[in-house]
Amino acid sequence: MSEIRDVAIQGDSMRFRKNLVRIGELMAYEISKRLAYREKIIETPLGKHTTSIIDEKLVLGTILRAGLPLHEGFLNYFDRAENAFVSAYRKYIDKQHFDIHVEYISSPTIAGKTLILADPMLATGTSFELAYKALLTKGVPSRIHLACVIASEDGVKYLEERLDLAKINLWCAAIDPELNSKSYIVPGLGDAGDLAYGEKT
Repeated sequence: MSEIRDVAIQGDSMRFRKNLVRIGELMAYEISKRLAYREKIIETPLGKHTTSIIDEKLVLGTILRAGLPLHEGFLNYFDRAENAFVSAYRKYIDKQHFDIHVEYISSPTIAGKTLILADPMLATGTSFELAYKALLTKGVPSRIHLACVIASEDGVKYLEERLDLAKINLWCAAIDPELNSKSYIVPGLGDAGDLAYGEKT
C-alpha cells in the first residue's frame, strides 16, 4: 500500500501493477474465509484424504482498465472462477464535471453465483454502482462482494445509500477522508489506470 501511494515509486508501472496483483491476492485470501466449503475425499499416492473445497460458483468481475492487475491477483487464488469485464469510464463534460459511461460488458450468467466485483479505486461510488447494475442484466447473484484498494468516505456513503450493503460485503484496503474538486481520492494515489498502463488522451 505504501508503494502504490509513493510518487517516488509510482513511475515504475510494472511495480505498480505487481503491487495491485499482490493486494488482489491478499484480498482474495480474506474473502475466501467468508465462502462456503464442502468436504471432498481425494486419493493420494499413499491413501485417502478428506479436504475442503469451495462450494460456491464464483464470477470475478472487473472494471476496465485499472482493475486488470487486481483481477489477476484474485484469479491467482480463485483460478477456477468465471470472469466478467465491464468498461466504466469518466466522460468529462468540462474540466471538473463528468458522467460515468458503461459501454461494454463481457460476462457469463451470474444467476445464483457469487459475484466478486473489483476496482482499485472507489471515489464517488458511481462506477461501482453502474458496473454492478450492468452485471445484473446477466442474472441475480446469490452473494456479492465489492472489493477496492482505496475508497473515499464519500464513496462508501454513496454505496450505502444506493446499494443494500447489509447484503453486500464491501472490502477496502484503505478508506481515505475526502475527494478533491476533480473527484480524486485524497490522499489517494492518483489515477490507477494511468499509473498501471500509461496516460490516455
